[in-house]
Amino acid sequence: MNMEKVNSMDFGEFVDVFGNVIERCPLIAAAVWSQRPFSDLEDLEKHFFAFIDALPQSAEAGHGEQRRTTPTCSGREAGHPWEEFESNGVREVGLLEGILRCHPDLAGREQQRGTLSAESQREQSGAGLTSLGADERQQLAKLNAQYRARFGFPFVLAARLSDRAAVPGELERRLHSQPAQELRTALGEVKKIGHLRLADLLDADSSRL
Repeated sequence: MNMEKVNSMDFGEFVDVFGNVIERCPLIAAAVWSQRPFSDLEDLEKHFFAFIDALPQSAEAGHGEQRRTTPTCSGREAGHPWEEFESNGVREVGLLEGILRCHPDLAGREQQRGTLSAESQREQSGAGLTSLGADERQQLAKLNAQYRARFGFPFVLAARLSDRAAVPGELERRLHSQPAQELRTALGEVKKIGHLRLADLLDADSSRL
């Protein structure tokens, strides 16, 4: 897909194509659409990441998941804790932690239930996380739960840049991070994932990270 095609997309087509660049956050793609035209992949990516960087942080960051319910990132269901606002006629949602809560646990319940997004399924499968043994799965489940309890959002990692042997060690290492540092690290992983997904969609070289 070339940039001329991207710039010619109407709102619905753009959101359909780019709506999962940031996991389960199609409203970010909706906001980015209004920034057309884009000069190249880097310019398009810049707008996705600028939206994330502009989001506010929760006052309860790092105090644990038990203080809030799990949000829905489409913004369509009632009861999610994201702050909502209007911009350019597009309904958007905004908390940094909300972006992270849209990501599934690695080798978690969504994978077992078959409810991962197509992109997450490919990424976890490519890292070998869909073929774990019972002991490996139990170890990851325990670490994932500890991580959520500490930080209030799931462990996010660009699985395509890792593998099943490295994930538990990285998860355990990041469990010892300070909350503010871990929020930055996790959002950096969101951007790595987004970069790879955009490169896939535009048939571009994904080596720049």
